Amino acid sequence: MKHSKKRGHDSEEPLGVEDSAEPAADGDSAPPEIDVSEEETASPASDAPDETGVQAESEKFLRLAAEYDNYRKRTAKERLEAGGRAQAELVRRLTDALDDLARFAHVDPASTDATTLVQGVEMVEKKLLRELGALGLEVINPVDQPFDPAVHEAVATEPTPAKEDDHMVARVYQPGYLFQSQLIRPARVVVKQWNG
Repeated sequence: MKHSKKRGHDSEEPLGVEDSAEPAADGDSAPPEIDVSEEETASPASDAPDETGVQAESEKFLRLAAEYDNYRKRTAKERLEAGGRAQAELVRRLTDALDDLARFAHVDPASTDATTLVQGVEMVEKKLLRELGALGLEVINPVDQPFDPAVHEAVATEPTPAKEDDHMVARVYQPGYLFQSQLIRPARVVVKQWNG
């Protein structure tokens, strides 16, 4: 075995490095020692991330971000189109009632009695309510029902002699509406109040 005897800065062989060509003295073949200088001179790129891997991941990320952006735009467009279709369906359902109202606008009042006009208006109202009801509209008309502040708005009170009528709806000034179980407008009502 050769050992470097020089320990100065001018040494060509690193300290403690054995010559791997000479077998071990005891007959066992010992693994050769690794020259530390070889590890230090190894390519620094092996410690750094692989450029192609980083670039590939970056491209995947950019593609995914673009796909998500396209998905978001597409779903927003589909929501707008669905809303437009729903509005068109509503208008389509109301056109018959609108035509009936137009007929009433052109009726000669001199040749038509009031009863006929009232019956015609009631017919249009029923048609409108039927079409809107098919879409999910419910009328809130709570006469003689308990007052419910969630769907009723009290505009006045009136006294009642009976205790059991306390907080019951006496009259409806304006009906309320629910659309698909969502309150559109509360019913405006007069509420009975017992003062006994």
